[in-house]
Amino acid sequence: MPPEYRTRFAPSPTGPLHLGHAYSAILAHDMARDQGGQFLLRIEDIDRARAKPEWEAQIYNDLHWLGLWWEEPVMRQSDRLDAYDKALDGLWERDLLYPCTCTRRDILEAVSAPQEGIIVPTGPDGIIYPGTCPRSWMGMPCSLVPRPEGQTLRLSMALARWTSVDDVSGLRWYFRETGPAHKGLVAFTPEEMEREVGDIVLARKDFGTSYHLSVVLDDAAQGITDVVRGEDLFEATKIHVVLQNLLKLPTPSYHHHRLIRDQNGKRLAKRDDARALSRYRAEGASPQDIRRMVGL
Repeated sequence: MPPEYRTRFAPSPTGPLHLGHAYSAILAHDMARDQGGQFLLRIEDIDRARAKPEWEAQIYNDLHWLGLWWEEPVMRQSDRLDAYDKALDGLWERDLLYPCTCTRRDILEAVSAPQEGIIVPTGPDGIIYPGTCPRSWMGMPCSLVPRPEGQTLRLSMALARWTSVDDVSGLRWYFRETGPAHKGLVAFTPEEMEREVGDIVLARKDFGTSYHLSVVLDDAAQGITDVVRGEDLFEATKIHVVLQNLLKLPTPSYHHHRLIRDQNGKRLAKRDDARALSRYRAEGASPQDIRRMVGL
């Protein structure tokens, strides 16, 4: 029997929800209800310096006002640090992680040398890491020593190819996409990941984890079958599929939807308070007005 259709909305409590959040949440909610499935909520609060209880409370308030309801309990990433630690330990013991001491300036200087004005290579995780730090710890394979605490840890994409590719003969990873721009089976190669993504950060010294690691583990823990999120995360999904294969987790289907933009075509951000749902509510808008504004 196939798993129950299950979507989720996973906001960070670091500012007000805006029209873009409303579109994503309503779409995920309605897709689940149309399929007779479940809509789940997750609070992505690993950034403890920016996450605030008042913003989390506002999330619940705004979503209820929109007429959305979800299954209980709500998952909070701050309650799942042990799960992230366990996954990092497993990857470390397989020599797939290594410590990185580079600052952003170090990385920018490394990719810009020796001449100014060159185009800095970037991927879904920002500047593609130039491989400055050795893929070892104190000159030894990482698996021979305990995982260091309070260190930034990177995934060796070169080693990941030999331990997680679905199709060994063709050396490709896959995921199913149902969104409007890339509908169908999406395949990509380890060579593409090394060239266009590089060695990504899986644990930041200030968080103890990363968005990429936590979202993969959380989707699996919640049994998410269909991830609904913005088109801006399409390329990052390739990172998540690699991690799902490394960690022996199921790969959901993905639906990357269009982005809600301002009058200048710019993607909305939380700092754009003019489009905060709370402001529309204060000005007398209804949930039906919000649906109309975002094209639903």
